[in-house]
Amino acid sequence: MRLAANREYHSYRGTHRGVSIGVTSAGVGAAGAVIAYEEAIRAGARTLIRVGTAGSLSDGVVAGDLVVVLAAARGEGVSRQLVPIEMPAIADPDVSAALWAAAREGGERAHRGIGLTVDAFYRGVLDLGFETYAAAGAVCVEMECSALFIVGTMRRVRTGAVVAIDGDARSASSGDHDPHRDLVRNAIDREIRIALDAAASLSMASGLGGESAIIGRASARRACKGG
Repeated sequence: MRLAANREYHSYRGTHRGVSIGVTSAGVGAAGAVIAYEEAIRAGARTLIRVGTAGSLSDGVVAGDLVVVLAAARGEGVSRQLVPIEMPAIADPDVSAALWAAAREGGERAHRGIGLTVDAFYRGVLDLGFETYAAAGAVCVEMECSALFIVGTMRRVRTGAVVAIDGDARSASSGDHDPHRDLVRNAIDREIRIALDAAASLSMASGLGGESAIIGRASARRACKGG
């Protein structure tokens, strides 16, 4: 059921495995996504799961793979205006465990690890530091996770994230990055199913139906179709 639509924010409500779940699209980037997170919380969501795409920062993580993001380096700007930079951006362990269990039960090629969240989509004249973060152990780069985790910690709600890898971010500027392949589309469909399964299992375990929201750039319609 469609609830609302304003600019890039499109919200739906449906059920998956008998559990009521809200789904919202949030555009691109952390600053706009934080608005969706805050308003979902004000509407009653107590578990927020991000789905979307990311670029790989690891040779072992390739296009079509899924990554459960356990924590994220805060390379974006909005969370720096909310809490001190020393505050870590960490996903809720129960949400991460539920996402990982759903991925493993589905036989997915999935990984767990630290992500990097940045604001810039296109490279400028400055080095974005991908090689440095890769050497430090980050496995992927995207644009929203650290802000989600900070908002979750700040507002005392559970958060988690699963992302589909659309290519290697370190070589994207060379022209071999194509996020519109069927391989990536299929991975997005799979991550949505994983997020729905995880949200349902978390809700049933807590006994609090209708508490979960899945948020991503283009997840709303696809998640409702899948659920």
